[in-house]
Amino acid sequence: MAAHAAMEAGPRQDGPVADAAATRDSVVIHVLIVGDPRELGTDSRGSGRWAVPAEVIDIAADGMLIHSRTRILLTGGEGWNQVVTGQEVRTAGKLKPAKPGQIEAGVLAAATPPMRPDSRHKPDTRHSPEAQSNPAAPANIAHGPAQLKRQFGSATGWLQGDAAGLLPGMVTGDTTGLDEGLEAAMKTTGTTHLTAVSGANCSLILGGLVLLARSFRLARGVAAIVALAGLASFVMMVGPDASVLRAAVMGAIGLSALSGGRRGRSLGFLCIAVTGLLILDPSLGTSIGFLLSVLATLGIILLAPPIASWAPAWVPSWLATAIAVPLAAQLLCGPVIVALQPQFSSYALLTNIAVAPFVAPVTILGTIAVPLVPLLPWLAVVPIAAAGASAEMVAAIARFFAGLPGAALPWPEGPTGIATMVLLSVVTILMVWLVLHPTWAGSAVLSLHRRLVFLIAAGESALRRVSSDRHYAGSPTPGRPAAGLGITAPDAPRGRLGLKKNPSGRKQHWLLARSPRPKPPRRTPPAGGTLHRPR
Repeated sequence: MAAHAAMEAGPRQDGPVADAAATRDSVVIHVLIVGDPRELGTDSRGSGRWAVPAEVIDIAADGMLIHSRTRILLTGGEGWNQVVTGQEVRTAGKLKPAKPGQIEAGVLAAATPPMRPDSRHKPDTRHSPEAQSNPAAPANIAHGPAQLKRQFGSATGWLQGDAAGLLPGMVTGDTTGLDEGLEAAMKTTGTTHLTAVSGANCSLILGGLVLLARSFRLARGVAAIVALAGLASFVMMVGPDASVLRAAVMGAIGLSALSGGRRGRSLGFLCIAVTGLLILDPSLGTSIGFLLSVLATLGIILLAPPIASWAPAWVPSWLATAIAVPLAAQLLCGPVIVALQPQFSSYALLTNIAVAPFVAPVTILGTIAVPLVPLLPWLAVVPIAAAGASAEMVAAIARFFAGLPGAALPWPEGPTGIATMVLLSVVTILMVWLVLHPTWAGSAVLSLHRRLVFLIAAGESALRRVSSDRHYAGSPTPGRPAAGLGITAPDAPRGRLGLKKNPSGRKQHWLLARSPRPKPPRRTPPAGGTLHRPR
């Protein structure tokens, strides 16, 4: 694995593209878009800036034509938000070296909008707003996912409130219409993963297809093939990006872990999937999103089934699973999240549990509506309305928990914050075990109490022996107590001492031996008479 990563990193660091970037010259470049545009902000003129991952096809620099298949990052303004995955474009700009830790060989600051490869002077307007308004415009396979996203986003525009911006994000990952306040609330409550195509979306799609296939009494193998084919269609529909493929793999493994109940086999699948993804793209080793996906899936495999089995018999299995899955994922992802953002989301678990009943309708109904929008737009209104109502509930729950006191608490930074979060995760698991096993917890507490009482008594006895030994060593006469102390040593050879208590209200001479002389009898007068003493 290390050798393969080194071979992949060689062309990025020492290849012709890296050499051209080191000169910082202006180049004309022909690239293949391999990811969706990401907004960077606005420039001095107020227009938006975008970052687009791309793969070099050829570069014209310093009178030479360089052919390479190296990854670079394009940054540009007008028109670069319209490019889609799989599209070939040509542009000009200044190529600069990438920063340390970046997976790209260089960064190109585009000076022109994206142009078609066969026309260097005509911008590519196939994805302009005018072209999108024409439904009869031709579109090839590479442009299909982006066009479906745009059409679905336009079809949800009639929804009210937060649903219009949140529904496209939860279904296709299109967050361009997401409200800034809602985005901040979802970050505070730990539900940002719902606005992107994650393993949860793929698990829901795969699980729904499996249940649908089994409802028609298909064999298990046939149902698995149908479900995998449907998942592949979903991936192609939302765009076969690296993040979507990763989410599909992790979602399939997580679903197999929950439904199969064999942790060893699911853990083996996870190891094979991680190894395969790193071989295909070693740059995933530096991706935080890939690390979080692996940790979340690992938590679902190792921790979710045991935590769900700890629930009492009266708790339904679906409710126990709905609580165990987000808890397990959060326990393993927490240390990485606080390393990125040093704060603790107090209500993240409660929020994820509360929104869980509404995530499935949004994902499944929204996915059904995506292909219906261009084919039967009048029929797509029904699933969009139902999915929009569920998305509105998700937004309301996120805003509610984000507005509670202490929703985001400060947390230590660096290794201290990571270590404390790991300790908190361990303590959380122990507390969940104790709460769900009250009988065992009670017996453990009583046993601990008995042990503590025994240790305290043994300590007191040892202290008394030490005190008595010291006192006996300082006594003036062997076998007798030191002067002024009420301590006696009845059995000095064994070193055991006892305390003599002074009875209150009595004289001390009663302990002395009695006199041998008998006392004179006491005379009492007879009844009704007087006693005369003899003269």
